[in-house]
Parts: sequence; structure tokens; C-alpha cells
Amino acid sequence: MRQSMFIFLKIIIFLLIATFLILIFLRVILYISASQKTYQIEDAPKSQIAIVFGAGLRNDGSPSPVLKDRVMTAVQLHKSGKVKKLLLTGDNHFVNYNEPEAMASFARDLGVPQTDLIMDYAGQSTYDSCYRAKAIFKLNQAILVTQSFHLPRALFICNQLGIDSLGVSADQRKYWVTSFLYWQLRELPASLVAILDVWIFKPIPILGNLEPIDKNKN
Repeated sequence: MRQSMFIFLKIIIFLLIATFLILIFLRVILYISASQKTYQIEDAPKSQIAIVFGAGLRNDGSPSPVLKDRVMTAVQLHKSGKVKKLLLTGDNHFVNYNEPEAMASFARDLGVPQTDLIMDYAGQSTYDSCYRAKAIFKLNQAILVTQSFHLPRALFICNQLGIDSLGVSADQRKYWVTSFLYWQLRELPASLVAILDVWIFKPIPILGNLEPIDKNKN
């Protein structure tokens, strides 16, 4: 009985280690691919639009520090003439939780006119945001704005869904070590889910009426 239990535990441990190594391998592959498509603000090529991904709100409804950094980076791209419009995509499936509006309010405070802000209220995940950017907003090319820990997954999804995407890191500050480690660990299973969604499951997010960005050109 003890020997059978010991063998069972060895198998479980082996499977856990193998799974962890596979997740790390997938993460490294996405990271290497993203490194060739990631720029600093001053080096980024020009694009019509930047996609800014949601990242949570505070209890008072204002953007979290991580989300503020994303919006600030996008605003810097806009002010430097790198992009013309900002697509603010985030979660709004709760009555008192509206990421796109909070992002837009902060962007306006930083000097971006409302006419250059486009809100996507159904970006409940990175996959949903990229899918809707292609299906609803008819984007074929964009700059993705998010932190470096998130860029590999975002770039993979958007490029696989047909949006020729480059990334600009929104690392505007040094984050807590605990937060950094949590984000990095979270990206391990999230990267696997992204690959499965894009290549196998292909879920259809909330859609709606077409809102082509082209019609909003100045």
C-alpha cells in the first residue's frame, strides 16, 4: 500500500513539474517573438491607432496605477504624433465598473481630445479585446500599449487574429516585487490559454454593430 502511494506521489510530482516546464517553454517562445516587435515610444513606428488594454479600477472608479501607466504611455504616443487615435478597451459588465470611461476621463485630463478616443466596452479579456478590434472596429494594424509582462500574450493574440501589431511597453515606474512576480506567474497559464483559444477553441466574444475606425479619420 505504501509503495503504491509512493509511486502515485512520484507520478503526480512528475506531472506537475512537466506541466510547469511546458508553461515556461510557451512563455519563453511568446517572449522571444514579442521582443522583436516591442519598441520604446521614441522608436515606435507611426500607426493610425493604439490599443490600450484595461487593467482594473480602484474602489472609487479611477484607474489603477497599472492602468494609469498604460493610458499615460498611449497619451505620449498620441502627443508625439505616433498615433492618431486611442482605442480604450476594457471591462464594463458591472453597473459601477467601467474601465473604458475611466481610461477616457484620464486621457482627457492629460490633453487628448474626445474625438481621438474610441471606447470598447466589451473588452473583458485580452482575447476579447483583440477579437473585437478586428471584428468590430475592423483594424488591420495597431500599436498595443501595455506592460512588458503582458505584451507577449497581447501581441501573440492580436497578430494571430489578423491585426499586424507592434508593442510599446507601458512600464512607467518600478512595480512592487511581489506584484511583478504575481504577474509573471499569472502569465504562465494565461499564455497557454491564449494559445488554446487562438488555435483550438476559438471562442466568440460579445460582438455587436460594426464600428470601423476608418470612418473616424480626420
